[in-house]
Amino acid sequence: MKTSNSLLFLLVLLYINASTEWPTHTVCKEDNLEIYYKSCDPQQDFALSIDHCSDIATHTFDIRAAIVLRHSIKELYVKLDMIINGKTVLTYSETLCGPGTSKLIFCGKKKGEHLYYEGPVILGIKEIPQGDYTISAKLTNQDHVIVACADFTVKNNLDY
Repeated sequence: MKTSNSLLFLLVLLYINASTEWPTHTVCKEDNLEIYYKSCDPQQDFALSIDHCSDIATHTFDIRAAIVLRHSIKELYVKLDMIINGKTVLTYSETLCGPGTSKLIFCGKKKGEHLYYEGPVILGIKEIPQGDYTISAKLTNQDHVIVACADFTVKNNLDY
């Protein structure tokens, strides 16, 4: 019996190590708006949720996000790419944590710490573009190491 349990455990570990992609998670799904994401960091997934998709169309909405940091974030940079039909059509980057700039409450967190945020987010855009597209998001630290990375799929049929 112990041999079969050990073999089963070994097969599960091999399967997990052989898997190269994280599952696709649903952020929110309503009649006219669907948002999904998949971590593009092969070593780490994270949690993100929004209660109501329709809240995103307002300027402020509440999220819940969690991750265990594999790298310290003394400095933190975000880069977003909007991709339509495989082509990057818009790029945005910003310093979130840095010398003299700390826009987030978790600036300065250390490797191994659990990061959890529940609260409001302001996108700073008036509306979400209609259509089907991908938003590639990458957070890197002061050592240019990926802290978190995800590809978001957006399907928006909302009329504004």
